[in-house]
Amino acid sequence: MAMPLTEILQKNADFYPNDVALVEINPKMEQKSLMTWRDYSLIVTDPSESYRREMTWSQFNKDANRIANLLLSRGIKKGDKAAVLMMNSIEWLPVYFGVLKTGAIVVPLNYRYTAEEIKYCIDKADADYIVFGPEFVGRIEDIYSKVPHVKMWIYDGVECPSFAEDLRTLMTYCSTKSPQIKLTDEDDAAIYYSSGTTGFPKAILHKHKALMHAAMTEQNHHGQTKDDVFLLIPPLYHTGAKMHWFGSLLVGAKSVILKGVKPEWILKCVSEEQCSIVWLLVPWAQDILDKIDSGEIDLNEYDLSRWRLMHIGAQPVPPSLIKRWKSVFPNHEYDTNYGLSESTGPGCVHLGVENIHKVGAIGKAGYGWQVKIIDPQGNEVRQGDVGELAVYGPGVMQCYYKDEKATAEVLHDGWLYTGDMAMADEDGFIFLVDRKKDVIISGGENIYPVQIEDFLRKHDAIKDVAVIGLADQRLGEIATAVIEVKEGFTLTEDEVNTFCLDLPRYKRPHKIIFADVPRNPTGKIEKPVLRKRYQSENLVAMQNEIQ
Repeated sequence: MAMPLTEILQKNADFYPNDVALVEINPKMEQKSLMTWRDYSLIVTDPSESYRREMTWSQFNKDANRIANLLLSRGIKKGDKAAVLMMNSIEWLPVYFGVLKTGAIVVPLNYRYTAEEIKYCIDKADADYIVFGPEFVGRIEDIYSKVPHVKMWIYDGVECPSFAEDLRTLMTYCSTKSPQIKLTDEDDAAIYYSSGTTGFPKAILHKHKALMHAAMTEQNHHGQTKDDVFLLIPPLYHTGAKMHWFGSLLVGAKSVILKGVKPEWILKCVSEEQCSIVWLLVPWAQDILDKIDSGEIDLNEYDLSRWRLMHIGAQPVPPSLIKRWKSVFPNHEYDTNYGLSESTGPGCVHLGVENIHKVGAIGKAGYGWQVKIIDPQGNEVRQGDVGELAVYGPGVMQCYYKDEKATAEVLHDGWLYTGDMAMADEDGFIFLVDRKKDVIISGGENIYPVQIEDFLRKHDAIKDVAVIGLADQRLGEIATAVIEVKEGFTLTEDEVNTFCLDLPRYKRPHKIIFADVPRNPTGKIEKPVLRKRYQSENLVAMQNEIQ
C-alpha cells in the first residue's frame, strides 16, 4: 500500500525542515519589495506586497496542520468537501494539504469561473466549506446567500468581507501539530472539474491512491532529485500543474511559483532561482522563441546553465516548435505528456526524453499505465488504424460525482474511454488524430462551445451560430465562431468582438466567420462539416507560416 501524499509532506518536514519547499515570484511587485521571508507566516502582512517569498518544508507542514485543525474545530469530517478558489500563491498548496489532512475531499475551482459557474460547482460537489481569495469577493457576494448548505466561508487576504471568516486570524489559534487523521489509499481525496460539451464541467472524483500514483508517475518520467528546482507557472487548480509538482514533492525538491507568463519573467526566474525543470504551454514556448528571434531577449543576460528539461503538455505540440526550441537550446531534454483530469492529469501516455525523434506523437503508456486503441465495439484496432484511445491504471477516476450516466459512458471494466481518436505507428507510438468531443483546447484551457454559442445568440442580429476549434500554431486551437446573420440585419467582426467583451477573455472567439450554419434533419449543428470546410484553409495558412 502506498502512503498518502500528506505523509510525504510530513516526511519532508521531518527530513528537510529548513530547506526551501516553495518560492513565490510576483514580478509585478519587484520594485516594491525585495524582502525574503525565511519563515513565512500567513498572519504577518499582505502577501501580495512582496516580489519574492519563500516557505520551508517545516513551515509548509505547520501551516497545513493549522488549516486542518481549524477546519476540524469547525466540524469538518471525513467525506465532507472543501472548495479552494484562489489564485496561484504560496498559500495555495498549504490550504490544499490542510483539507486533505482532515480526511475531507478537496475541490479546486477554476479561477476563471463566473459566479454562476462557481455556484454550480459548489452545488455539484456538495461543498461544505469554501476557501477563497480577494480576487473573488465580488463573485462570491453574488452567490453566497444562494448556497445555504455551505457551513463556512473562509477568506485568505486582507479586508475580510463581512460574510466570511479571516483565515489568517483564525490560524493564530490553531495547533501546528498533525491532526493524526488516518488516511488510506481507498479514501476519497479530491474532486476536479473537467471538460464537457453541455456548458458546465463534470465533477471528477479521485481517491488518495490516484494522487500518489500521479506523483510516482511524474518522478519516474522526469527523474526529479532533491537538487532539482521545478518552475510552476500554470494554475494550481488544474491537475496538470499540480501533478507535475507532485514529482518534486516526492523527493523534497524546491519549486518556484511564478505569477506571470512574460518570456522575460520566465527566463529571469529560471536564472535567479536556478530552475532545472520547466513545464510550458505551447504559447509560452513560442513567445520565448519569438522574443529571442526578434532580439528583444538576449540569452547572454541570463544564467540558464541548470535548466535541463523543458516539457509541454495540455495541448498538441507542433513539431516545428520543438525543432526551433532545440536549435536555440540544444542541451535541453524535451518531453511531452498526455492525460486528462479523469486520469489524474498528465502521464498516462508519455513520450520520454529519449524519444525526441518521435516528436508529434504523444508517446506510449506511462509508468504504471496500460493503453489501447479501440473500435466502437471496444475491440482493439489494427496497428495504423484510427480508434478511440482508452487507458487503464491506478490514476483512473472513481466516477463522475453524482452522474452515473456520464460515468457509465466512459468507464468500462476499469478502462477509461478518453473520447480522443488516435492511431499507433509501427513502433507503438501513439498519435492523436481528432477528438470525439467538441471541447476546444486553446492555450491549455478547455473551452465549452455551447456557452459561447448561447451567449452570441443573445445578439439581435445573429440568427444562428456554431463555435468550432481550428488549429493554431501558437495556441493549439482557437475558438472560431461561424455566424449566420438574420435577414435584413448587418453585422461586422468589430461589432461581434465588442459584444463579446462581456465574456471572460479566454472564451472570446479568436476568429469570426460569417456564413450559413448547417444543421442535420434532427436539428443538430453539423460541426464536422464546418471543421472540414474551414480547417483546410486554416492548415494551409499555418503551413505557409512555418515555411
